[in-house]
Amino acid sequence: MPSAGLEILGVSLAFLGWISAIVSCVLPMWKVSAFIGMNIVTAQVTWEGIWMNCVVQSTGQMQCKVYDSMLALRGDIQAARALTVIAIVVGFVGMLVATTGAKCTNCVEEETAKARVMIAAGVAFILASLTQLIPVSWSAHTIVLEFYNPAVPEGRKGEIGAALYLGWAAAAFLLIGGCILCSSCPRQPETRYVPPSQMVYSQTKSIEPSDYNKRNYV
Repeated sequence: MPSAGLEILGVSLAFLGWISAIVSCVLPMWKVSAFIGMNIVTAQVTWEGIWMNCVVQSTGQMQCKVYDSMLALRGDIQAARALTVIAIVVGFVGMLVATTGAKCTNCVEEETAKARVMIAAGVAFILASLTQLIPVSWSAHTIVLEFYNPAVPEGRKGEIGAALYLGWAAAAFLLIGGCILCSSCPRQPETRYVPPSQMVYSQTKSIEPSDYNKRNYV
């Protein structure tokens, strides 16, 4: 079972990844407007997220609008909504499980049971990492395809926003923290090898023949 310091490191990284996943989900900067070709007007910048889009003026004024219909959104945005929420929920469950099985808590007394609880928390963090990595990578792939697609107008092309980079960092923190906690293998009972020359055998007691048996042989 790892030391308490290594366990705290794993939980801290997973917690940092969970917070980063929440921030990445809320931020509208999944896709930002690209200034290429004839689109060189920098008076306003457009941000697109999975919940809303925002327009930032050069004066600093920002206006945001929540998407009216979920069914009218693209498939990658709908999947990103569902998977990021699942990642946050699974990460929250992992935090509760890790708190229960931590060495600094008394919720579980037995060391072997604590190790198994921490392994379960590590698995939850790894699952949260995967569910966070899929929507972020999918959205980035869609943005790159639209950027290099000549059929898409230049005004609709965008670049990868800061929220996607934060989402990748969140997935990495969750994965590393989960792998550290999964190393909490319970101790196996030690079995020492004893060579045959050092083995102690119990002495067998010899049974003396009774007088009755002696008379039978006479």
